[in-house]
Amino acid sequence: MGVGNILVGTASWTDKTLLESGWYPGDVDTPEKRLRYYAEKFPVVEVDSTYYTPPTERNSSLWASRTPENFTFNIKAFSLLTLHPTRPGALYKDLRIETDKTNIYLKDLASTAVDAVWERFLGALEPLYDAGKLGVLLFQFPPWFSISRQNKEYILRAKERCTPYQICVEFRNFSWLSDRNREETLDFLRSYAVPLSCVDMPQGYRSSVPPVLATTADLAVLRFHGHSDKWTSHNIYERFGYHYSEAELHEWAPKVRQLADEVRTTHVIMNNCYRNYAQTNAEQLTQILHAARPRP
Repeated sequence: MGVGNILVGTASWTDKTLLESGWYPGDVDTPEKRLRYYAEKFPVVEVDSTYYTPPTERNSSLWASRTPENFTFNIKAFSLLTLHPTRPGALYKDLRIETDKTNIYLKDLASTAVDAVWERFLGALEPLYDAGKLGVLLFQFPPWFSISRQNKEYILRAKERCTPYQICVEFRNFSWLSDRNREETLDFLRSYAVPLSCVDMPQGYRSSVPPVLATTADLAVLRFHGHSDKWTSHNIYERFGYHYSEAELHEWAPKVRQLADEVRTTHVIMNNCYRNYAQTNAEQLTQILHAARPRP
């Protein structure tokens, strides 16, 4: 399972290409069985579906009841709350607005509706929190979310709204971690104990940020997105369909250990979710980290 204070897992356990890959045994053929099987293999999972559709309290209750006592769920924040474009139909029915737009943004809603979205999103996670199984809420911001006073204030408001839940931020705009602004960003996050989601991802694109490994709270988060040469594709499997070699994972192992030495807990999430790539790489990295542990 875990490796000391390092929890290694993946960003999905229900992806259709994973189900087709044969990673699950043939008799593991229901949502409950799949989650139980996954939780036997890994101590943490990131729920990606909550970015597209808000979670429900019922699902949170089921997830909590189907996993071991020390299992952890990281939750990806709903797209509307991370200032991404959102399908009108993904919004709660009674809060939907009449529009011809393909997508809506948080700014399109009345303040009372915005408050309601926050309250319902967070309220749905209470069963996980009460069970001690809620890890972090991942706020992955869009490429146009650049470093600014206004955007720093948004992060702090999100942190305040989410308390007592722990948030974590991931940037897709280079300005936050550029040579010029990196220390300012890290100092800002440390001042408010907001974990930075460190990433391994393709470089040279508008949404690329460098693989800065830094701790800004007592929890560290490292997410592996792969190195697909089709990062700009609209096909999510082309974007994330990258299988790390064992040599690459061996290179990462000491960096993961160094990160973990500075904090209470480290979450390592494989987000190269195509077929069984993420699960296989997560298992390999766990084995490498176990082998590298000094014997007592």
